[in-house]
Amino acid sequence: MRMIFPNLPVQDIQASRAFFGALGFSFNEMFADETTACLVIEENIMVMLMETEKFQGFIENEIAPRDTTEVLLALSCESKDEVQELGGKARAAGAGAWKDPMDMGFMYGESFRDLDGHVWELMWMDVEAAAQAQ
Repeated sequence: MRMIFPNLPVQDIQASRAFFGALGFSFNEMFADETTACLVIEENIMVMLMETEKFQGFIENEIAPRDTTEVLLALSCESKDEVQELGGKARAAGAGAWKDPMDMGFMYGESFRDLDGHVWELMWMDVEAAAQAQ
């Protein structure tokens, strides 16, 4: 099984743990320490959250400034309701706005910026309806 571990810099690991915990995510403590948390999205998808100084040790250039977008982290959801529920939890936990919700009938999405400005997109799509729309 192939796995993916996107790595993101964060200012405060405890604040990030609290934020993503409030969204219902868990952490793999095997890959964690006082400056790192391993956010479990699914069994084979984990996001490494590293405090800025530690993250800087893994790269050769500068960390992207907060007012830029270095990546869009898109998460699929089971339904439009799940998108709205998770988006609501993110806003309640301190997420910032990014773009207005998108509703195309067969596809619905919301997005937010986490505590460190990383963009997360939540998306539901009715695959059969999308195929018929082509």
